[in-house]
Amino acid sequence: MIGFHEGAAGTEQFYGVNPTTGQTLQPGFFAATKEELDGAAEQAFQSFAVYGRASGREKGAFLRRIAANLESIADELIERANQETALPKPRLQGETTRTCGQLRLFAQVVEEGSWVGARIDRAQPDRKPIPRPDIRSMLRPLGPVAVFGASNFPLAFSVAGGDTTSALAGGNPVVVKAHPAHPGTSELAGRAIRDAVRDCGLPAGVFSLLFDSGTQVGTALVKHARVKAVGFTGSRRAGRALMDLAGSRPDPIPFFAEMSSTNPVFVLPGALRERGPDIAAGLHGSFTLGAGQFCTKPGMVFLPEDANARSFKEKLEQLVNAAGDYHLLTEGIRSSYVEEIRTRQKHPGVQSVATALNSRAESALAVCEVLFKTGPACVLRNTALDGEIFGPTTLMVDDCSREDLLAIARRLEGHLTATIHGTDEDLREYADLLAILETRVGRLVFNGFPTGVEVSHAMVHGGPYPATSDGRSTSVGSQAIFRFARPVCYQGFPQAALPEELKDSNPLGIWRMVDGQMTRDRI
Repeated sequence: MIGFHEGAAGTEQFYGVNPTTGQTLQPGFFAATKEELDGAAEQAFQSFAVYGRASGREKGAFLRRIAANLESIADELIERANQETALPKPRLQGETTRTCGQLRLFAQVVEEGSWVGARIDRAQPDRKPIPRPDIRSMLRPLGPVAVFGASNFPLAFSVAGGDTTSALAGGNPVVVKAHPAHPGTSELAGRAIRDAVRDCGLPAGVFSLLFDSGTQVGTALVKHARVKAVGFTGSRRAGRALMDLAGSRPDPIPFFAEMSSTNPVFVLPGALRERGPDIAAGLHGSFTLGAGQFCTKPGMVFLPEDANARSFKEKLEQLVNAAGDYHLLTEGIRSSYVEEIRTRQKHPGVQSVATALNSRAESALAVCEVLFKTGPACVLRNTALDGEIFGPTTLMVDDCSREDLLAIARRLEGHLTATIHGTDEDLREYADLLAILETRVGRLVFNGFPTGVEVSHAMVHGGPYPATSDGRSTSVGSQAIFRFARPVCYQGFPQAALPEELKDSNPLGIWRMVDGQMTRDRI
């Protein structure tokens, strides 16, 4: 979909595949040609002159229309997503609700308008020794944004997902590269957005959707001169390659990637004594949720030197042994999972202590969950052990002293989350552990589990590299809009030439910083 037009059939055709049955799903899809990609990028660039100046009310109406369009085809959307991903329909219904909810959240943000961070320093012509000019600034959109759909969230992190929504909310046209694992779902969502563009009277190039079965289209998008920023959710390998491409352009552009995270869980002594088996059950539900294909899946759990750890481990092993099969999303994800499990099983310092005994391997993409165990010395010697394995597995690290936990925390790479289970006394005793983890992750969870990311104003879904390419950003929550905006300063301008947000009369009624004080008043 290049604006309001659809590309012609090409030569490279591919299909969605049902992960459970292996059935090829109709219709076929074609990779975008270079000419089509150029056309989409050029239309996005041309539309930016208009859409980049759209009011908050206009953008809010557009986002709300997308949500309404998605809801009007929800049954069809969920049915197709279920066929292409084998994700259960209740999960997809929740994901549809979340997708529409985040569209409306950003509509509220842009309609209210204060997100632009308007600042006004009024002129001081009598200041000595040098007069101060009138200086005003606010956030402005970057330009066309390329967005990559994610494999594991066909709705909330895909064509109409958070990256697309936050970029559009900021006034940026979007060109989406659909994920080849769910092309039919992507097409349906793309039509909902395209129709909203038309219904709202916006330029056609505000949204385009491109397909391919590999990496060529995505690579070309990141390198395209008309693209000014990128939003990506996927593997570290792919994310790093695209990140390097974005940085090596003649004009390097911002690349916001959410890539890899093991999300360590620390169970402290007080919590282990009080509710060890309950924590084990919660952990099992968390690392197997969605077949372990959540970026927030807890892939490591650290247990203290404590006699109460035995009941925790027994409970977790029982749950793993009693589990059945899980279906992964794609053959590529399954192959990677199988290979990573084999590699870990061969590691001399790691034991496989529980494996699902009820495996029936009903489909080619079926796998069973595996629980591994090792000790703190092995983790400290082998940095590779805290790498992400996408799928239903986790690694227990037991018999950790307080010093072990601090040493492990210091050498952790960047993660999206870290979880602490403890009591108030544990928090006081391990305050230094908390201080270290704060430097390693974007979200700290206390007495909960990291799977399940609330879409809200305060949420941070990010973290230091390699969790993301830029640890100052978030891809979930209203703060995600700041990725696709930059500050622009206006010095000495007459009132008539200023954006509405910076005029003395404050016609939008937004919060602004005027001479260092926050106010909604006119000046």
